[in-house]
Amino acid sequence: MSESTPTQDAQRQAKPVAPKVKELIAKTLSVTLATVDAEGTPNASYAPFVEIDNKFYILVSFMAKHTKNLSEGRKVSAMFIEDESATKQVYARERLTIEVSTSQIERDSAEWTNVVGQLKERHGKIVDVLNEMTDFILVALHPVKGAYVNGFGSAYFVDANLEIMEHRNDQNHQTK
Repeated sequence: MSESTPTQDAQRQAKPVAPKVKELIAKTLSVTLATVDAEGTPNASYAPFVEIDNKFYILVSFMAKHTKNLSEGRKVSAMFIEDESATKQVYARERLTIEVSTSQIERDSAEWTNVVGQLKERHGKIVDVLNEMTDFILVALHPVKGAYVNGFGSAYFVDANLEIMEHRNDQNHQTK
C-alpha cells in the first residue's frame, strides 16, 4: 500500500464548494451542444437559450447541422460553462453538463408564442427577425441527468430537476 502525498491528503480533507447550479445557468446566455448525425458523426455547436420550468428552449435554423440532429431525436449533451474571462483557473471552470431529450414546439402555438417572447426579453430584438424565418424551429431541451463541477475535487451528479444527488468523486486526483 502506497503512502499518500500532502496534495492527496489536502484533496481528501477539502470541503467541496456549495453547488450553485441555478446561478451558473442564470449567468450563462448560451448553451454548448453536442449532437450526432445519422452516421454517428459528432457536431459541436451552441445556441442562445431561455429556461422555463426546468426546460431549456432554443430557436435554431435548419441551415445549421445541429438543428437536423436535434429534430431527429438523437442523443444530445448540453453544457453550461463559466466564461473564461471570469474564471480563476481555466482547468477548473464551473460547468454543468447534462444529457437531454428534445421535443419540437409547434410554430404559432401558445407555448411557441410564450417562449419566443421570453427569448426576446433575454436576447433582444433579433429574436423577432429569427421568428419570422421559416427555417427556424423551437426546440425544448429536457434534462435527463448530468454532472456539475465547480472546482477541483468538487464534482456532483445531478438529476433531471438539476438537483444535486451526490458528490461524484470516489477517489482523489493522483500525482506522480
